[in-house]
Amino acid sequence: MRRWAICVPRAIAGACGVLAIVSGSAVASTTGKLSGLIVDAKKQPLVAVNVAIPALRVGAATDADGRFTIQQVPSGTYDVRVSLLGYQAQLVQGVVVSADNTAYVNVTLTEAPIAVQEVVVSAKRPVVDLKLTSSLASVRSDQIAKLPVQNLQEVVNLQAGVVDGHFLGGRLGEVQFQVDGVTVNNPFDNRNSLNIDRSLIEEVQVVTGTFDAEYGQAMSGVVNAVLKRGTDTFQWNLETYDGAYVFDGVRRGLGVPLFSNPFGIPDVFQTVPNELRPYGLQNYQIGASGPIPFGKTNFIVSARHYTAHDPVYGRRMYTPWAIYQPGGVQTKLMNPDGDGEAVPLGWTNEWSGLAKVTNHSLKSTELSYQVIPDWTDQQDVVFADRLVPDAEVPSHTRSLVHGLDVTQTISPKTFMSASLRQNYFDRRQMKYDDLNDPRYDLAGQPTGDRNFIDGLNTQGVDFGRSTQNTNGAVFKSSFTSQIRRDQQIKLGIEYEWPHVQFGSPGVITQNGSNGPIQRHIDEPPSFPGVLEYRPFITSAFAQDEIEFNDVRIRAGVRFEYFNPRATLPSDLANPANAIAGSPLSEPRATTHKLSLSPRVGVSYPVTDRSAVYFAYGHFYQMPELGQIYGNSDYGVLKDLAAGNITYGVLGNPDVRPQRTVQYQFGYKQSITDDIGVDANLFFKDIRDLLGVEFIDTYNDATYARLTNVDFGNVIGFTLSASRRSPFVTTTLDYTWQSAQGDASDPYETATRASNGEDPRPRSVPFNWDQRHTLNLTVTMGHADRYSMSGVLKVASGQPYTPATTTGFGNGLEANSGRKPSSAILDVRGERYVFLGAIPATVFLRVFNVLDQRYNNGLVFDTSGSPYYSRDPARDQTTLADPTRFYPPRRIEVGVSLRSKGGD
Repeated sequence: MRRWAICVPRAIAGACGVLAIVSGSAVASTTGKLSGLIVDAKKQPLVAVNVAIPALRVGAATDADGRFTIQQVPSGTYDVRVSLLGYQAQLVQGVVVSADNTAYVNVTLTEAPIAVQEVVVSAKRPVVDLKLTSSLASVRSDQIAKLPVQNLQEVVNLQAGVVDGHFLGGRLGEVQFQVDGVTVNNPFDNRNSLNIDRSLIEEVQVVTGTFDAEYGQAMSGVVNAVLKRGTDTFQWNLETYDGAYVFDGVRRGLGVPLFSNPFGIPDVFQTVPNELRPYGLQNYQIGASGPIPFGKTNFIVSARHYTAHDPVYGRRMYTPWAIYQPGGVQTKLMNPDGDGEAVPLGWTNEWSGLAKVTNHSLKSTELSYQVIPDWTDQQDVVFADRLVPDAEVPSHTRSLVHGLDVTQTISPKTFMSASLRQNYFDRRQMKYDDLNDPRYDLAGQPTGDRNFIDGLNTQGVDFGRSTQNTNGAVFKSSFTSQIRRDQQIKLGIEYEWPHVQFGSPGVITQNGSNGPIQRHIDEPPSFPGVLEYRPFITSAFAQDEIEFNDVRIRAGVRFEYFNPRATLPSDLANPANAIAGSPLSEPRATTHKLSLSPRVGVSYPVTDRSAVYFAYGHFYQMPELGQIYGNSDYGVLKDLAAGNITYGVLGNPDVRPQRTVQYQFGYKQSITDDIGVDANLFFKDIRDLLGVEFIDTYNDATYARLTNVDFGNVIGFTLSASRRSPFVTTTLDYTWQSAQGDASDPYETATRASNGEDPRPRSVPFNWDQRHTLNLTVTMGHADRYSMSGVLKVASGQPYTPATTTGFGNGLEANSGRKPSSAILDVRGERYVFLGAIPATVFLRVFNVLDQRYNNGLVFDTSGSPYYSRDPARDQTTLADPTRFYPPRRIEVGVSLRSKGGD
C-alpha cells in the first residue's frame, strides 16, 4: 500500500548549492518594465526628471533624450509620480504593468517657479497593444473578480483560439502551464498539475500560437499565472458561497422512471430524486497579507475548502456484496439489501491554498519562498452504478508546488533570476488500498442482469487499481540586461529532473462473475507492477528584443536536450528472443534527443493607431512520459506466434520530440480611444506526432508500437473586438479554424486496424475541429455600487463518424458528420455594501442560465442527435443515462468581506 509521502528529491539538494551561487531575481515572467518619455510644454525632452513608483519604492531618472526605464516592476496596477524642480509634479494613477511586457507612461510637465500642488491624472490603458508581436491575452485580477469564473482553466477557456483546452487546433497536452514563470506541468501527461483558484491570481497571461524562446516543452501555447504578493499593510479577505443545481428533472431524464419493472420492485427504487439541495456546492476561502515585523519581510496566505455534489443522484438499492445462494444474482434482484438512501453519484472534496513570504533584507536582493498545495478527493459519476453507489471507486490527488525564488539587481538596467521548485503530484485510484482486502472477494466484479433495469449493476466493485506519482525538481535561471535604450537581451537555462512512477500496485483478475479471484503482484512482463523512470531534461535560450523607431523585434533561439534513460531491444524483429534461430536481441540504451528552435516576431506600426505583426517559430515537445514508457517491456511478446497480430500498443522511450512550425500574421487597429480590433491569421504544420507503426518479426508475426508518424495541420483566424467605457466593457472573440490530421490520438491507428479498418494514413478532421467559436463577454457597473457580467459561448458542432456507409460497403467515413451547434450563457452580479464598517460584496452567479442540455458532447452515430437514436434497442443503456448531457443550471449565492483598503 502506498503511503502518502512528499520528499524532496536528491536533485533539489544538489541544486540548492547552485542557487546559492547564482543570486537570482524575481521569477522570470512575473515582472514587467515601465518606460516612457518626459517632455516640457514645447515638446522638448527633460533631463534628470525623477520618475517613481511610490508603492514599490523604486524609480529612475530620465536621460538626455528625456527617456526612462524602470526594470523589475511586479505585475499589477500602480501610481507613478513624475517630478522635477521648477515644474509642476504629476501623479499618473492606474498604470497597468503586465509580466514580461513594457508599460508606457509619457508625460508633459509644465513650468511652475514655485511649489504648487501636483496634478493628478488617470492613466488610460491602450485598448489594443500595438507593440505585441504575437497573440497574447492578459487578464488582471480586477477583471477576473467580475467574471463568472472560479479557476484558472475557466479564464483560459474564454480566450480566442482556445477550444475545450485545445490551443489553435492542437492536441491536449501541448500547452505549457506556469506559475510565476516556472512550469507546473506534470510530464507524465503534459497537463497542469494544479487547480489555481481565482482568489490567488494577480494576472493570467495566455499566449496562443507563437511564443518567445524562453518557453519550451510546448507546441500550441503558454499560460502563465502570476500569483498575488504580500502587501506593505495588513489586509485580509474572506469569501464564501453556497450553490445548487436548479433544473427540470423531467426534461433531463431524471425524476421519472427510466426503465421497465418486470420484477415488481417498489416505485421508490425507480426514481432518481430531484429535490433542490441548497448546500450541494460549498466554498470557503480566507486570506491575509501584510508585513512581518522584522527583516523587511512581507507575507500572503490563503486557504480554500470546496465541496460539491453531482446533480445526478442514485439510490442505495443494493450493496456491492454478492449473495451466493441458489438463484445467485436473480435472488439478490428480488431481495434488495440496501437502505434506499438517495446519494450523489459523483462528488468533490478539495483543499487548496497559498503561503508566500518575500524578504528584502539583503541589498539589491529579493528572496521569496512559496507553497501551493492542492488536496482533492473525487468520485466521478458511473451511471451503471446508480443502484449500487457504494461500488464506485474514488480518486485521491495530492499536488504540491513549492520553492525558492531569488532576485539580484546588478544595476538599474541588469538583473539575474533563479528559481528552484519541487513539483509533486500523486494520484491513486482504487476501491481498497490493500490488495488482499477480503471485500474484493465478497463483492466480485460489477454484475447485473441485462434484462433488469437496462442492465445496471446490482453488485460487485471495479477491480481497477492505478497509481501515478511524479516528484520532480525544476531549476530555472536567467540574465536580463537593457544593454541599450532600445535593446534588451535575456539569456537563461532550465533543468528538470522528474522521477516518474506509475502502474498498478497489484492486479486482480476473475474468470466469470462467480469464478475464483486471483491476485498478481510484480509478475513481469504480464503484470509489471509500478514502473519507475528518471529522465533528464535541460534547455537554454537566448532572447533579444529591439525597439527601433516604434518597430519591435523579438527574436530568439532555444536549445533543448532530453535523456530518457531507458533501454529497448536492439533487434525489433526478435524483441523477446523467443524466435528460434534468429539473431539475439540485447538491451540497448535509448539515444539522447536534441532540438534547436528559432523564433522571431515583428510588430510594425502603420499609423499611430494601427500596426501589423508577424511571428514565426519552431516548437518542440517530448510526448507524454506515461505514453512512451507505458507498456515498454517487450518481453510481453514472448508468445507472439507466426501469422498472429496483436494490437496492444507497446511504448517506445526512444521517440523524437514532436514538432510544430507556426506562422502568424496579424493586424491591430485602435479605432477610437475606447474601441479596438485585433485580427490574426495562423497556420500550423504539425509533424512527428506520436502515433503507431507496425513491426514484422522473423516469424511473420506483427505487433504495434508508438513512434513519430502522425501529422496534421491547422489553418484559421481569430478576430477580437473590444470596447471600454466607464460603465460598460464588451469583448467579442471569434475563431474560425480547420484542424486536420491522420489521427486524433496516438492509438487511433491501432484501433482502426483491430476493427478491420484501413490503418493507412489519411487526413480527416480532428475530433475537436470546431470551425466556429464565439465568446462574448459584457461587464457593466458603477464603482463602489454594483457590477454585472455575462459570458456567452457559442460553438459549432465538432466532428463525429456517422453509422452509414459510403458506397459498395467501403466502410465509415471518419469524422464526416457534424454535431449540432450549442450556446451556453453564464452570468454574475454583485452589490457592494458595508457590514458595519467592513466593506463587503454580495454576489450571485448562474452557470448555464438557459439550462442547455447539449454542448459538443455525445451524439448517437445513427442520428447525429444527443436526444434520440435510430437503433434504440442497441443504445438503450445510453439513452437512459443523463450524464451524456452538459451539466445543468447551477446557481451560487455568496458574500465576500475584506479589510479597508484591501483588494
